Amino acid sequence: MNDGKMTGLFQPFLCFIIYAMADTLFCYHCRTHHPKEEMRQIETKGGKRWRCIKSIQATKQGRAAREAFGRQMSANNRAEAESKARLVLNAAKQI
Repeated sequence: MNDGKMTGLFQPFLCFIIYAMADTLFCYHCRTHHPKEEMRQIETKGGKRWRCIKSIQATKQGRAAREAFGRQMSANNRAEAESKARLVLNAAKQI
């Protein structure tokens, strides 16, 4: 019987996420977590938000550079999501 404690397959994974998130902030622009040192808080219409320095610098360049940055971030996010999905599927097969 589960007494409210986290057990099983996802416990180490969730502990890693919680630990990693303590030292990082979420960039609303590229939608990933970055170390606090790489982030700046900016004012938007919706209030203050955190944004990474890379994305701020990328917007100051020309349109082609911004689009290249966006494509690179999309590729990174896609690769990370596929990697996580493979880990979860492989872990489920182990059970």
